[in-house]
Amino acid sequence: MKRAAWYLVAGAVAGFAGVIGLHGRGAPAVQPAAAGSGGTGGTQASPPGPSAGPSQASQAAGQPSRSSPAAAGGAAHSATGATEHFGYGEIAVSVTVSGNRITNVSVPVLQTLDPTSQQLSDQAIPMLRSQVLAADGAHIDGVSGATFTSQAYASSVQAALDKLNLK
Repeated sequence: MKRAAWYLVAGAVAGFAGVIGLHGRGAPAVQPAAAGSGGTGGTQASPPGPSAGPSQASQAAGQPSRSSPAAAGGAAHSATGATEHFGYGEIAVSVTVSGNRITNVSVPVLQTLDPTSQQLSDQAIPMLRSQVLAADGAHIDGVSGATFTSQAYASSVQAALDKLNLK
C-alpha cells in the first residue's frame, strides 16, 4: 500500500510539472491597438515587419494602383448601402470616397439579436473596415467565425459603391 501512495504522489507531481512546463513557455506578444485605429479598445497581434499600404495591397492583388485623394481632385462623397439582414441581425455600411478612392467606412446601422452576436460584430467590424480600405472595394476575404456578418458587410459596401457609381 505504501508503494501505491508513493506512485500516486509521484504521478501527480510529474503531471503538475508537465502542465507548468507547457504553460510556462512565453506566449506570442500581443500589442495594444493604436489609439487612432478605430478599434474597439481590444488588443490585436501585429504582424512583424512593415505593413503593406492600400496601394501595395491592390498591386499585389493584381488591381491597378489608383492615385491619392489629393491627386484625384475629387470632393468627398458618401452613401449608405442597403440594410442587409444576416443570421444574427442586420447591418448597413456607409462608405465615403474621394475621387475613386475609399477614404472611410462606418456602420450607422447594426442591430443584433443577442449579446453574443453584438460582441462578435464588435470584434469583426474593425477588421472588415480595414479589409475594405486595403482592398479599396467590396471584394474582401471576411473574418473567420463571422461569415454571415462578413457577407452582409460586403454586400452593403457594394450597394453603397453602386449608389456612388463606383466599382
